[in-house]
Amino acid sequence: MVDVLLDTAVTNWEPRFTANGVDASDYKRITSGIDTWDEWCAAWSAGADEYSELAETALREGHLLSAGEHFARAATYYHFAKFLFVHDLDQAKVAHTKALEAFERGAKFLHPRARRESFSFEGTTLSAVFRAPSGAGPHPTVILIPGLDSAKEEFREVERTFLDRGMATFALDGPGQGEAEWTLAIRPDWDVVGAAVIEHLATMPEVDHERVGVWGVSLGGFYAARLAASDLPIRATISLAGPYDFAASWDNLNELTRRAFQVRSFNDSPEDARLRARDFTLEGYTAKIKKPLLVIMGKKDRLFPWQDGERLAHESVPFSSLVLLDDGNHGCANIVHRHRPLSADWMARQLDCASLQ
Repeated sequence: MVDVLLDTAVTNWEPRFTANGVDASDYKRITSGIDTWDEWCAAWSAGADEYSELAETALREGHLLSAGEHFARAATYYHFAKFLFVHDLDQAKVAHTKALEAFERGAKFLHPRARRESFSFEGTTLSAVFRAPSGAGPHPTVILIPGLDSAKEEFREVERTFLDRGMATFALDGPGQGEAEWTLAIRPDWDVVGAAVIEHLATMPEVDHERVGVWGVSLGGFYAARLAASDLPIRATISLAGPYDFAASWDNLNELTRRAFQVRSFNDSPEDARLRARDFTLEGYTAKIKKPLLVIMGKKDRLFPWQDGERLAHESVPFSSLVLLDDGNHGCANIVHRHRPLSADWMARQLDCASLQ
């Protein structure tokens, strides 16, 4: 009998994984050895262990850049081991801890190097990865926001696109994401989260506080749009594949995504989770958007209809631009060559660093 959850994962996720640091041959090798969803976390953790071993060897031999790259890839695999594995949180937490450890060990060897940043938020802490391009700062900086199931360790390839064009990146784990998913429930009011981020960025001498942009994907695209509607000093925003009204898409979501939302919104039942989803809407906020907004959607998105992006862009005219990609899946992960350079070029113009391209 086919395991529906596993089939959902294997059938749909390859473009996303390979667009974010997973080797295509590894994806086929690891997923072909799994028979049930219960085996997912262990299988991907074993794949991550292989890169951790490669990193240790490179480190002993003095190949520091290779060590950094291997550790970063191991962190990505550990992240994908646990990212929707919410039915066994003990396994997920072990994989999550290993992802953090691997990334921390390799961060200083990456080029440009990565640095973990932490700051206070509502009685606990939020964490991010900061990377800056070569050259003297302060640098225009882009805040990168994950979605429901992504985290900062997944963004190395996204970071590269902005870094190559002279922008620093601040990849954030917000409430319900990555490091914060165990202590803070996901929430729609990202103006509160954004205010804490902006306050922290103001303490960092490497950041040009007058040239800050935001990029968000999936549910992070929704958060990005909510930030665009705030009065925070954000110059420009990119919303990639975000929902307009999360609850309106609830019945179209796969079971893994609905379960993850329930767990990460700290709801006890599917019914409570569905009710909470109603709070994740852009209705009443789009008219407040008064700064440049780039909306990107794929017409083959299986989670959120492309009309959500069209509605967001239409309601935020004249400040918005809309890019609809006919072949794009969720997050347009299957055609990153179409939107990542475009997004980074657009943001470079908005942050006045086009001359650095």
